Amino acid sequence: MRPVQLEGVVGQDHLLGEGSLLPRLVRDNRFGSLLLYGPPGCGKTTLAEVIAHETGSRMIRVNAVSSNVAELRQHLASARSDREGKTVLFIDELHRFNKAQQDLLLPDVEEGWVRLIGATTYNPGFYVIPALLSRSHLFRLQPVGPKEVERVLRLALEEDPQLQAARVEIEDEVLSGLSRIADGDLRRGLNSLETLILGQPVGSTAGLPELERFLNERQIRYDAGEDEHYDTISAFIKSMRGGDPDAALYWLAKMLVGGEDPRFIARRLVIQASEDVGLADSRALPLAMAAYQACEVIGLPECELNLAHATVFLATAPKSNSACMGIAAAKQEIRRKGLQSVPLWLRDSHTKVSKEMGHGEGYRYSHNYPEAVSGQEFMIEPKKFYAPGVDGAEKAINDRLRRWKSLKSQRKSDFGESG
Repeated sequence: MRPVQLEGVVGQDHLLGEGSLLPRLVRDNRFGSLLLYGPPGCGKTTLAEVIAHETGSRMIRVNAVSSNVAELRQHLASARSDREGKTVLFIDELHRFNKAQQDLLLPDVEEGWVRLIGATTYNPGFYVIPALLSRSHLFRLQPVGPKEVERVLRLALEEDPQLQAARVEIEDEVLSGLSRIADGDLRRGLNSLETLILGQPVGSTAGLPELERFLNERQIRYDAGEDEHYDTISAFIKSMRGGDPDAALYWLAKMLVGGEDPRFIARRLVIQASEDVGLADSRALPLAMAAYQACEVIGLPECELNLAHATVFLATAPKSNSACMGIAAAKQEIRRKGLQSVPLWLRDSHTKVSKEMGHGEGYRYSHNYPEAVSGQEFMIEPKKFYAPGVDGAEKAINDRLRRWKSLKSQRKSDFGESG
């Protein structure tokens, strides 16, 4: 079902639409090295083959998973023997090449003996060496939309001999369902159609009951070590931060169905409890820690309930990042201005030597004063880092700190101190 012309490539209108750069480069045969970055099944290999076909280039295919330096040297030597410079070296899974293997490509890419087309599902900024990245045009492919997937599935029913030989009638609702559950992966959609048809008796009809049985045995696309992992946890965190429990539960479900380690999710909940809820509701941190402990002690599948409990709590809790911003401001103060010395009246005075040096002298024991406010300073140069919020429990903290500030000024006056 692979097309042989750019017009046949589906789902990448942002790259192949009228006036776009890539079609012009291919049409004029003036492209250099290309990096195609996108999720599985979006058409990276197909696009590389179409480019080679339309430009009349000789295409050498290499899979970085199984290739080695010796094989790569042979391919590059073969490309150098092509004096017309029409060799396209297509490297699938380029991110699997180590730095030495990527360095090996540089001289031939630089001299133009070979035009590299690299395909990767990983962010090239992290996995492709800067020298190779700077010598290549980077094109990001998007997941194929459900309408485009359905169009290709209908085309496969009309043109594929194996599917036609099965003589299985596919209802429209089934094609729509298969297109949606492909998750933007055209290869997955075609494989699902093939599996569904070949699993039916010859001459039968596949409707919604057959689709339902197929879905019960299906796994969603979720690559725990790739961008899908980081993008989904990012959406999960931001949904809770934004107070949307429904979206948070959806991304949580995606991670759990995809096989994510529940302890990883629980660790993010513990961080979120202090980073985004904080003092607005201090119950968040112990609850998140309890969810993490439940994942350790109980495990799957039961701990999914604990994760859902904590997720909804954090998403619906009042929000405050005051503690997070406070520690960041304090660290920045230290980096910019260096450390203050610990005031003498606050230093430890448990030893005889410490007392002789004046440590602890003049310290006012806070509990000897109403509301434990002595009026004493706790830094030589007082600074303000914590700015309390106005939501949840932090509103009461704000009011309390204002009262303490007033009491502190009064105590200072009582002791004849300025400020």
